Amino acid sequence: MTSDRRGFVPRVYRDRQGREHRYMVFVPWNYDRSRPHPAILFLHGAGEIGTDGSLPTTAGFGPAIREREESFPFFAVFPQSERGGWLAGHAEASRALNILAAVTTEFNLDPDRIHLTGVSMGGYGVWSLAIEYPGKWASIVPVSGGGTPALAWKIAGVPCWCFHGADDEIIPVQESREMVEAVRAAGGDPIYTEYAAVPHNCWDLAYRTGELYVWMTAQTLRRAKARSHQAPM
Repeated sequence: MTSDRRGFVPRVYRDRQGREHRYMVFVPWNYDRSRPHPAILFLHGAGEIGTDGSLPTTAGFGPAIREREESFPFFAVFPQSERGGWLAGHAEASRALNILAAVTTEFNLDPDRIHLTGVSMGGYGVWSLAIEYPGKWASIVPVSGGGTPALAWKIAGVPCWCFHGADDEIIPVQESREMVEAVRAAGGDPIYTEYAAVPHNCWDLAYRTGELYVWMTAQTLRRAKARSHQAPM
């Protein structure tokens, strides 16, 4: 049953084996069941691995929402990686997608306005899940992560805004540069923001960029464009 609560709401996902997995959903204060709403799936970094369900809301995206909670227009889905990793095909990523599907069923979410973002370990997950499911996302926002440039042609049609700190001591900034350049070489038009003299944790800056949410609001699913690109010869 759908809750009438607004803000950060705890939820439990039960898998096919009956195991329970805690996660959080941010429900916009202006939620109206009669109309579809946009949503953002957030993949956290290694520091938030666990099973409590709430830790993923404490770093990066969650605090940015809390600063504008009453006016934030997106649903936000916060699954939690219990063992680490978000790469496509792995159990943690599959559960995150199942949780997103559960939230989509419970609430009136717009399937043409589902966005994907994540930081560090989650940034890798964003690139990976975008490449695996390019027709699923209205936009992607990888932060301080990296991917597989040879496969970037698959997401040339997916709107992308990538962030990375130039002085990242954990994941070299070159990883984002290479992904962005590979997408551009395949005909895409990603936005790239690189913060000078900023270390690994650039997500506080990224998620406090007001223009990011204006840009995301303007994006809708581009299935035809995402599927029209072929691997370069």
